[in-house]
Amino acid sequence: MFATGGRLVLFDLDGTLTDSALGIVNCVRYALDDMGIPHPDDATMRTFLGPPLAVTFAEHFGMTRAQIDHAVAKYRERYHDVGLFENDVYDGIPSLLDRLDGVATMAVATSKPTYSATRILEHFELASHFAFIGGSDLDGIRHDKAAVIAHTLAELEALGVATGSDVVMVGDREHDVHGARAHGIDTIGVLWGYGDTAELLDAGAIRLAQSPADLLEVLQAQDL
Repeated sequence: MFATGGRLVLFDLDGTLTDSALGIVNCVRYALDDMGIPHPDDATMRTFLGPPLAVTFAEHFGMTRAQIDHAVAKYRERYHDVGLFENDVYDGIPSLLDRLDGVATMAVATSKPTYSATRILEHFELASHFAFIGGSDLDGIRHDKAAVIAHTLAELEALGVATGSDVVMVGDREHDVHGARAHGIDTIGVLWGYGDTAELLDAGAIRLAQSPADLLEVLQAQDL
């Protein structure tokens, strides 16, 4: 059972709790195939892991709003049935969450739609660790990380969870750091996901963790 006091730890999902690269890449390729767009190379495809889909389709492929909506719909067509489960929990994550249970309040703040994030966490039997699972909405209104964090904090407050100054974000990409900073929240960057040391430090992560065990030590050193 989750705690209702102590530090509030917000976790990203993709690249932080689970390795969802295979499912995301396969579904992006599925959408591109439908639109007759050639696939970028594998290294470029990995840069799509983390940012909201609409951002990727707009910035990398120069799609119009109508094209983005079509691409996202095709992505979800495969993702909700297949790609969702082309996914693995990172080694050490279940143990980390077990150790934090009853010590900190944990929530998820992900750019993935709440529906998908909840199904993934339930599938891997991780959902019970979190006081709230916050994600984007399927209509694309709440898609950037700052908006997702705002939504998550508001819902936690409604549940009676304190969301004051003792809050930290845990994520693997610069979008996590920037989104948290918009709310005055520091981020601990994790290096087992899709970002790297330079990206996370340049974005302003206050600490880096090499592994889930290392993350636990970092959190404990900050008087969890």
